[in-house]
Amino acid sequence: MTRTGWHVDGTLAASYAAGSASEPDAWSLEKHVESCGACAVRVSAAVRGGAAGPALADVRAAVLTSVASAPPRIGPAARLLWAAGPALRGAWLLAVVLVAAGAVGLAYGADFSGARPVLLALAPVLPVAGVAVSYGGTADPLYEITASTPGGGLRLLLTRTAAVLAVSLPLLTATGAVLPASAGAPGAAVWLLPGLALSLAALALGSCVGCRAAAAGVSVAWVLAVTVPVLGPDTAPATATAELSEHLTRLLSGPAAQGGWAAGAVLCAGLLVLRRRSVEFPAFSTYSGF
Repeated sequence: MTRTGWHVDGTLAASYAAGSASEPDAWSLEKHVESCGACAVRVSAAVRGGAAGPALADVRAAVLTSVASAPPRIGPAARLLWAAGPALRGAWLLAVVLVAAGAVGLAYGADFSGARPVLLALAPVLPVAGVAVSYGGTADPLYEITASTPGGGLRLLLTRTAAVLAVSLPLLTATGAVLPASAGAPGAAVWLLPGLALSLAALALGSCVGCRAAAAGVSVAWVLAVTVPVLGPDTAPATATAELSEHLTRLLSGPAAQGGWAAGAVLCAGLLVLRRRSVEFPAFSTYSGF
């Protein structure tokens, strides 16, 4: 519970700077200075005046020298792309573009009539893969720093997930729209709700096992749900595309299917809210109150 009317005095600031403050006092101080500028100045002055002062002065001088000699800062567009997360700066974005370009090439270059069903089978898990490489210690070299900031954790993960969806949803839907329709294949936009539901499912499950493991599990479950009913041992290649189109229509199209995906998305969003303090920290979920 936050104490109101409480401020850091000189004695506590000095003991904190010397490293002799008790852990509860140090935690209270660190939490308090996040919202109290006057106390932050008092603690900063105490630290600079203590044994660590000369080392901090050297670090500050080195940083200022490095900034002064650095090349011109990147523009707003580049900063926005960098903040959007690793997914939009790495192999995932290239993979999505290649999938879209490959589908168009197969449809119009190789006269492959099943390009749209194949794209619709892949589209829902592509955003999930983007979520997997958007956040976490294995994806972001600044993860430990960003996770400890007020803007880290679930807020940053949702921001980067929104960036992934903002790229993949219109690109893949537009690609599906320009592909020639095959007999029995669903429309180009029917994958949007399933894609959103699977992304939210990966986020909710990620609060227990981590983003990458959750995304892998959700992706494998989707691939099995799409391929097992279609690619049986006796399925001929000539009929596989038609069967895939019919299966995707049952799985994705119609009020019942879309209503089910919408309900799943709402359920996963609710679970994510309940597990919000444990996102990407499954080992500490015992202490999060859930």
